[in-house]
Amino acid sequence: MTAVPIQRRRGGAALSAGVSKALEPARDPYRRMLFVLTIITISRVHQHWPVLSHLRPALVMTALIAAYAFLNPKSLNSDSVLQTWPAKLVAVIGIYACISAPFGISLGSSGKFILDTYSKTLLYCFLLIVSVRSSRDLLTLVWSYVISTLILACLSLFFFKLSTYNGYQRLSDLYTYDANDIGCILMIGLALTILTLQVAGKRGRVISAITVLFIGAAMARSGSRGGFLGLVAVGGMLLVMLNRVSIVKRLGFVFVVGLGLVIWAPEGYWTQMSTIFRPTQDYNWSSKDGRREVARRGIGYMLSYPVFGLGINNFQKAECEMSVKAQEHVAGTGLRCTPPHNSFVQAGAELGLPGLAMWICLTVGGVLAMFRLRRRLPHAWVNGTSEERFLYLATGYFAVAMVGFSVTSFFVSFAWMDAAYFVAALMSGLYICVDKRLAHDRGVAIAAPAAALPALPQSRRRGAPVRTNFITPPNT
Repeated sequence: MTAVPIQRRRGGAALSAGVSKALEPARDPYRRMLFVLTIITISRVHQHWPVLSHLRPALVMTALIAAYAFLNPKSLNSDSVLQTWPAKLVAVIGIYACISAPFGISLGSSGKFILDTYSKTLLYCFLLIVSVRSSRDLLTLVWSYVISTLILACLSLFFFKLSTYNGYQRLSDLYTYDANDIGCILMIGLALTILTLQVAGKRGRVISAITVLFIGAAMARSGSRGGFLGLVAVGGMLLVMLNRVSIVKRLGFVFVVGLGLVIWAPEGYWTQMSTIFRPTQDYNWSSKDGRREVARRGIGYMLSYPVFGLGINNFQKAECEMSVKAQEHVAGTGLRCTPPHNSFVQAGAELGLPGLAMWICLTVGGVLAMFRLRRRLPHAWVNGTSEERFLYLATGYFAVAMVGFSVTSFFVSFAWMDAAYFVAALMSGLYICVDKRLAHDRGVAIAAPAAALPALPQSRRRGAPVRTNFITPPNT
């Protein structure tokens, strides 16, 4: 029997000289088109040129992807559609949104939103999920978001205008997003960019380092206090939770982001951030349209419609038709149909208590699930092949990405937007890749003769059982 060569480590050192080569993204047509679709979806760069925007590039690219997939079914991993718990949960949220619509306050409003907007978000999410056949495919998705973040940060630095609000400057005229929204996008991008900074080749590391710097700069120009809190949360996660990354690297990441924040901070930025410590003196505390009162009314909607909620996209309608504010409204004066300004309140008010539970499972549960997955992986992967190192580090950075999103989304209405579903697709893809890699390792170990196998690390023999079925939802 011929010995099968395998790559194992003694003392943390790789036995193969080729192990150090960086993992490369996939470059087949399907993943290239999905790369472009992600840039359009996340960065909204096409809106910078009205002529290009009128051509509806996202719709065109989606049609091309669907046509290519139909003609080349082997380019998809169709078995992964509902294989993992994030994919199942996203599907359940979509189905529940449709079921709850007739029981809400406006079937027409919910139905139109589902058909025009939310269905596209769900379709995009599942296009991402079925694209992951290997670690290279997953890395391609990560890079697509990193490049999207870089483009959005560049637009924020060099094209979007600064306007003055209450004595401080912040971004304005951001097309689809506003100054608070970009915090959700950039915090996910920050975690994923630091991941590519550690696993990419030389050129990739340069691009990633520039992106990290620009993210800090864009966050400063946004003037968003919610975004700043998200940045603090991500920085804290980097320093405290990712103990498999050297403290020098973690401090370096935080320093580069802070450098961008300090250099590009506009007039009045730090004064505005200091108001975080004086919440009761802010309009969000006292105004009837401030976040505190809006959240209280949102909780009231959820308790009034506990099973099905108001119906997806009906929060603003409730504000102007059934809220206490609407009932006390004086004819002839303005009445603002306020958005929820909180993704958790949005999910609970519009889909009831089940919707809130599913949203918490996706966000908070996703963070816990990634760390649970990391504990099941062999510790030797930290110093293993490029693929093993990427998969091991991804568990931590995907958790950080979801933390960044969860904190910033607490201050914006992002429950039905693409960002959270992109991270869910990444987590789903990670489960698939880890499952395949562990199955491959077991198959190689069985095929090789006992004499050809060096002693496995302690974590692979006992005390760290290998589990390859990662489809059970996390406990939240």
